[in-house]
Amino acid sequence: MPEAGKKTPDEAVSERPTPAPGLNSFVLLVLDSCRYDTFIEARPEAMSSLGPVERRYSYSSWTAPSHYNLLMGLMPHTSPRRTFASDYYRRDFLKFNERLGSAGIEFRSLVPGLYLPPFLRDSLGYQTTAMVSLPVLNSRTPINRGFDIYRLMPKHNDLAAMLDLMVFPPGRPCFYLLNAGETHYPYALPDEPENLWPRISGVHGVFKHLDDHVAGTSAEQPSGGFFDEAQMAELRARQIEAVRYLDGVFRRLCSIVPRGTWITVTSDHGELFGEDGYFGHGPVFHEKVFEVPFVEGRV
Repeated sequence: MPEAGKKTPDEAVSERPTPAPGLNSFVLLVLDSCRYDTFIEARPEAMSSLGPVERRYSYSSWTAPSHYNLLMGLMPHTSPRRTFASDYYRRDFLKFNERLGSAGIEFRSLVPGLYLPPFLRDSLGYQTTAMVSLPVLNSRTPINRGFDIYRLMPKHNDLAAMLDLMVFPPGRPCFYLLNAGETHYPYALPDEPENLWPRISGVHGVFKHLDDHVAGTSAEQPSGGFFDEAQMAELRARQIEAVRYLDGVFRRLCSIVPRGTWITVTSDHGELFGEDGYFGHGPVFHEKVFEVPFVEGRV
C-alpha cells in the first residue's frame, strides 16, 4: 500500500501531461572524466558528426556536483569576455527549445525546483531515465529526482549494456541521462579482463571501495613517489582508446533512438595525467580538469 498522500506509479503516469506534438527525445551522454584534448586526439567520427566539437568548461571538477549542474540544465560553458553571466545563462538555456523541439523554455521555466528531469516529466510529459556507471551517482543521492527509472549499472564500464535497456514508448518523448564510465580510471573496456587493468596504489583502492558504496576511504600515496611520465602517458593513451571504443557504441545508439532525437555528448570534467604534478580530478584546480568536449545535434 502507498503511504497516505502519495500516488502510486500508475496514478503518477496517468496524471502526466500529454506531450505536445513534435517534441524531441533527448539523450545526454556524459563521457565521465574525458578531457577535451583526449577527445580530439581520439578523432571519434560518429560523435563528431553531430556538429562542431567545442572546447567548453565544466562547472565543477568532480562527478557528483558536475552532474547536478548538468541536470539543472547548465551545460558546460564557454568563457566569453565582456558578457554578463545572466545574459550568458539566458542565451545558453534558450538552446533547450531546439534540443526539445519546443518553444518558450527559459531558465525560469524550472522554478521553483530548478531541476530539469521533473520539469521534463511533469510539465512536458517526458519519460525520464538515468543509467549511471559511477557509484557516487547511485540512486540514493539527491541527483535522483524527477526520474521514472534510475539505474546504477552493475559494471562501471559498459555503455553498450545501457543501450540494451533503452526503450522509446510510442507517443511519448524520452529523456535519457547516460553516464559512461569507460573514460574514467582505470580507463578499461568492458571485455578487458580486470587483471589487465592498471592498478595505482591508493587510487585503485578508493575506486574499489566506492564501488561498494563505502564512504570515507583514504588513499595512500603511490609507493616510490609520484607517477612517472611513462605511466601517465600509458593512462592517457587508455583514455584515448576508450573514446575510440565508445564512438562505435555511439553509432549503435544513433540506430536505436527515434528519428529526430537530440543528442548532447560532453563530459562532467577533465582529467590530469601528470601535468604540473597532478593526477586525476576532484580537489584539483587546473585548466585541464575543467576543460571538456561538447558536441550536439539531431540524429
